[in-house]
Amino acid sequence: MSNHARVSRRDLLKKTLLLGGAACAGAFAAPSAHAQKVSKEAMKYQDKPNGDQKCSTCMQFEPPGSCKVVEGAISPNGYCIAWVKKA
Repeated sequence: MSNHARVSRRDLLKKTLLLGGAACAGAFAAPSAHAQKVSKEAMKYQDKPNGDQKCSTCMQFEPPGSCKVVEGAISPNGYCIAWVKKA
């Protein structure tokens, strides 16, 4: 007879789901301070607003003229496809 402990399917499934959940949680964690920004071209940045949508009213905007998503200097009156209304 073997001295190895038997692992039930239920225990194996629990451990698999726990590890999978932990791996997925990492994808939704807050971005690090070193998160890479995207080019203006990729985000379709423009120096003019899109109606009432402009950088200064976006939650990604970092005064006086930068963004959490778009690299380089931006205008508070600019716009890109990452625009999200400030809460």
